[in-house]
Amino acid sequence: MTSKICQAIQESRIIEFHYDGHYRKVEPYCHGTSKRGKESLRAYQIAGGSNSRSIPFWRLFTVAKIGDLSLTDETFQGNRPGYNPNDKDLRVHCNI
Repeated sequence: MTSKICQAIQESRIIEFHYDGHYRKVEPYCHGTSKRGKESLRAYQIAGGSNSRSIPFWRLFTVAKIGDLSLTDETFQGNRPGYNPNDKDLRVHCNI
């Protein structure tokens, strides 16, 4: 899954997946290891559901909880306000 996530980040492609019982559609920005040692994805959710917030919003997803990940043919501009390329919550593997 890591290679798919990094490919999506490098190509600025929107991805879709299931997470915590909800379909999610996100713009992936940064992939790495969290301070707790979990493989994680920093992304901007643009569609789908959430138990905790309204859409759209920034979110840190635990990769192990992501299911049915697929890359779409849709692309996005990698300059969304609020993105911090020096994300202090992650040891970065790949990012925009």
